[in-house]
Amino acid sequence: MKRIPILYLLFLCAVVATAQTMSYDLTKQQPVYSENVGYGYDVVEAPTAKGTSPFYFSVKVPDGNYRVTVRLGSKKREGETTVRAESRRMMIEKCVTKKGQFQDFSFIVNKRSVDIPSYKGIDGKPTQPSVVKIKPGEVGSLTWDEKLTLEFNGASPCVQSIKVEPDTTATTIFLCGNSTVVDQGKEPWASWGQMFTRWFVEQSLNTKPLTLNISIANYAESGLTATSFMAQNRLEKILSVIREGDYVICEFGHNDEKEKGPGTGAWYHYSVALKKFVDMVRAKKGNIIFCTPTQRRSFDADGKIKNTHGDFPAAMKVVAERENVPLIDLNAETKTLFETMGVEDSKHLLVHYPMGTFPWQEKKFSDNTHFNPFGAYEVSKLVVMGLKRINSPLAQYLSSDWTDFSPSLPDNWQTFYWPLSPVYDGKKPDGN
Repeated sequence: MKRIPILYLLFLCAVVATAQTMSYDLTKQQPVYSENVGYGYDVVEAPTAKGTSPFYFSVKVPDGNYRVTVRLGSKKREGETTVRAESRRMMIEKCVTKKGQFQDFSFIVNKRSVDIPSYKGIDGKPTQPSVVKIKPGEVGSLTWDEKLTLEFNGASPCVQSIKVEPDTTATTIFLCGNSTVVDQGKEPWASWGQMFTRWFVEQSLNTKPLTLNISIANYAESGLTATSFMAQNRLEKILSVIREGDYVICEFGHNDEKEKGPGTGAWYHYSVALKKFVDMVRAKKGNIIFCTPTQRRSFDADGKIKNTHGDFPAAMKVVAERENVPLIDLNAETKTLFETMGVEDSKHLLVHYPMGTFPWQEKKFSDNTHFNPFGAYEVSKLVVMGLKRINSPLAQYLSSDWTDFSPSLPDNWQTFYWPLSPVYDGKKPDGN
């Protein structure tokens, strides 16, 4: 057998190690993204020297979790930078830096494609390769493509460098649900799943050692029910990558209640589907958590929220109790949130905007189901508080700047800061 020189082996190891960690100095010229180059500015035009417009940077990587470390700031000017990942997942909000000042942040991004390779199924046998049957509106989105994409926004985004490296140790939280959970890719829509990421980011490595090791993988999509989620192979995709100790959080109900036909309803199709989630996740040694569906903004004459979900929240609670599944009662918590804000101010949680609010807006928005960024931000806090109430081990990984939250004392919508992403869509998401 031909021997391979030891120096050559060391060289190969160095090449592999270098390939696993990708570093980019944004103070130097970078290319526009192409599949051949595999990294570069993307989605909109590359940033200018003045740096007052949002920009995107993408890196072509295989499916998996990636630790991203960014250095924000500039030697030449003051900065105000917000960082989001993939389809507007909130990571860092409003990092203000003086001229010559820098702040380092670390967070984990889950990147995925539609491909489902063969894996060991819950019966112990290898499965056949498959794909996630994504909806037409998801085709070409930043959610299911071949690259990891970062959005840098704010009044004056300043980014010194980006480092991307595979992370094989992070605990992954998989989110399953509908339009109230999904990473809404375009303004002015938003959901709690894409704000939930914010609370698991290491806030400034300059003052604290790295401790957080959580990745959020949002598999939700607008218009889905518990059964259609499975029919589209989304749960199968989760089962192909979930590891022992990972988490699956499920919120369904908005669309399930509209299913028609034999066996439909809260106490059959819905309950049976939830039981399947429990059994399959546990078969892979994962942890499952239920969230009852968020309320719709539907007030009665006395200013109280009307129940529009029928028996579905109760059915989820019954399955949770029977199967010993921890449950976060978002139905009750969002009821308190809506009623606290009142009939008029609660509109600021949802996509309610008069004609002309946005330059591209062609009609007024009056949506009582889908959240705007502020509403999504508030509901994400309710989910975190729910984790704390059920004594979830995930609560120990919250970012250092987390403060407890009550729906009876919501944040001020007038001071909430969300620089608009340069991608938008006036079309209402599927489902209601």
